[in-house]
Amino acid sequence: MPDGEVALELAEIRRSLEVGLARIDGQFSLLVQRSDQSERAIAELEDRVAALERNRWPLPTLSVLIALVGLALALWGPPGR
Repeated sequence: MPDGEVALELAEIRRSLEVGLARIDGQFSLLVQRSDQSERAIAELEDRVAALERNRWPLPTLSVLIALVGLALALWGPPGR
């Protein structure tokens, strides 16, 4: 095999490797972008859940207060009923 053919084959192999590596690099970039988007979405969901948990605390307290008021009204009512 002459040296010129070897050089051409090596150049073709190099181009193929460069194209393949560029494609792999693009796929990795896409995966990193998707990972970043997922992390942002998870952080937003965590913030929303935390906000819901903070706003939820009065509900049990209100239900206890309503039950106590109902009990107080039942005990305070006239004994003839």
